[in-house]
Amino acid sequence: MRTDIIDTLQKEIKTRCTSPNNFFGSDSYGHVQAVVKNAKLLADAYGADLEIVIISAWLHDIASVTSYDLYKDHHIHGARIAKELLEPMHYPAESIERVQKCILNHRGSELKSKSTIEEICVADADAISHFDNLPSLLYFVYTKKKLSYEDGVVFVRNKLERSYHKLSVQSKIIYQEKYTQVMSLLNE
Repeated sequence: MRTDIIDTLQKEIKTRCTSPNNFFGSDSYGHVQAVVKNAKLLADAYGADLEIVIISAWLHDIASVTSYDLYKDHHIHGARIAKELLEPMHYPAESIERVQKCILNHRGSELKSKSTIEEICVADADAISHFDNLPSLLYFVYTKKKLSYEDGVVFVRNKLERSYHKLSVQSKIIYQEKYTQVMSLLNE
């Protein structure tokens, strides 16, 4: 495991997330941390390449937190940025390509086929991470989107339902209890 690369990427992501230029705010670092945590859990459950999954999880939203202008196609820009960061670290070209595929295919709103278990781990970890950062999601809804109380609850509930239903079958089983608990809280 290349912990030197992982440590460097973690610091780079934290710097970008906490930058005043990050539209999504410093709470976005909590989102990335949750993706990494869940990606590790899923990599273990699926027998995936842990190093590829962890690096991809740290980098999956790098374009979004770098510039809001990159958000719409952040999966595409993120794959490019990942290569730009990993090549000077002498990370193997084949491994960079695998990381890029995970980043390109992590978006739930872009229903691309995932050809590797590592891609599934990162995409599912991204989807389920919203359940770990409910306060951050609520902050985004009420502060950035400026929704009313009722509209905010509906928005969050719908986002979480969509996120859960985008999970692979096995991940739905793994996260069923978390989904039920959070949704019951929002339905009260």
